Amino acid sequence: MLTAEGKLYLFVAIDRTSKFAVTQLVDTADRRTAWEFLEHLLQAVPHRIHTILTDYGIQFADPPRNRNAAHSRPMRFHMICEANGIEHRLTRPNHPWTNSQVERMNQTIKEDSVKRYHDESHDQVRTHLADFMAADTFARRLKTLSGLTPYEYSCKIWTSEPDRFMMNPIHQMPGLNT
Repeated sequence: MLTAEGKLYLFVAIDRTSKFAVTQLVDTADRRTAWEFLEHLLQAVPHRIHTILTDYGIQFADPPRNRNAAHSRPMRFHMICEANGIEHRLTRPNHPWTNSQVERMNQTIKEDSVKRYHDESHDQVRTHLADFMAADTFARRLKTLSGLTPYEYSCKIWTSEPDRFMMNPIHQMPGLNT
């Protein structure tokens, strides 16, 4: 995403079941911003994460020449996954459809926010993205969720399967107490 202030990179995570999405804009897309996004994701998602699927970007995986090397140090991204009981899977190279939900969400975000507005600053882009994500989570009804929003679906699952959650998703509802 390009503004008068320069380029921003977008990290996106989406839950395959509830379609609950988390985004973060960063100045650089490197290993540090990847594990910081993972920590942000763990704070934002009300349920336990058991699997993360990423591409082979150097932010998430060692370069091919170092993958099986005995001397390579574990990446912090992997250490955070391991500490939280998360399996980290990688998409197959040259198969972008493997990660199709995230790819589609990236396209939707760009079409409905970035390409629609000319933002002068990074703060304006962040504000538009936050507003879009709030509308997507709390207002956009999806056919795949039987007409529920991602937030409503999470609340419905929480009432029937509270063991899957680390916190009550009702506490995420924006309003006077937030």
